[in-house]
Amino acid sequence: MTNLQFLRLERDDHVATLFLNRPKQLNALNMGLMDELVATLEELDRDDGVRAMVLTGNEKAFAAGADITEMADADATTMLLRDQFAKWNRIAKVKKPLIAAVSGFCLGGGCELAMHSDLMIASETAQFGQPEIKIGVMPGAGGTQRLTRAIGKVRAMEMVLTGKFISAQEAFQFGLVNRVVPVEVYLSEAQKLAREIAAMSPVAVRLAKEAVLKVYESFLLDGLEFERKNFYLLFATEDQKEGMAAFMEKRAPQFKGK
Repeated sequence: MTNLQFLRLERDDHVATLFLNRPKQLNALNMGLMDELVATLEELDRDDGVRAMVLTGNEKAFAAGADITEMADADATTMLLRDQFAKWNRIAKVKKPLIAAVSGFCLGGGCELAMHSDLMIASETAQFGQPEIKIGVMPGAGGTQRLTRAIGKVRAMEMVLTGKFISAQEAFQFGLVNRVVPVEVYLSEAQKLAREIAAMSPVAVRLAKEAVLKVYESFLLDGLEFERKNFYLLFATEDQKEGMAAFMEKRAPQFKGK
């Protein structure tokens, strides 16, 4: 875990806190960051000295989405062969409790990453959204599946089909986050929760997490496979190229349904 380029790691007794660290890009999730994140989470998962982990960004952004520049020119075959979601599968298999501390923008891949956590603390400034539809694609890292399980069909459908954001308070009311706290304490509250869990029997915590996920993940894998197939298919469309080009050029896209 030395020489981290896109992450920062802090340890306090049995709690490890990982900071997404691309502030100029609002912590956009490029492939380098995801490689570091997966490797670090897995290493911490193997470390007997760590009993709970906190994942966060900064006050302005947890993560504002995937790095569009790495996808804009890709075709469907490239995206399929890249198999970028294999990294996300590994995050989902982390055995120790993972708590997301979210402030500011938590959008697209950032929202999907936060939903890979087991618990979520949000600051009053947090905004959640899956705005991929605005650039001619759709969520591909579990957004359609985990969001629907968390907040229900009609709310998820509106967010996914319009790209609208929801506030931290709405996220709490809908069941997406555990609680909303002032921005000054969102990270310390997440770390406090991590310490509370870390004080419990590590074996009991691991097995209890597995048991909760057993019911949560029923049929989830089939849904994720379907989501990814449709995500890849969209990279064969003109609308995807137009949507991502418009995003990078900071203009409104002109979709043609092709």
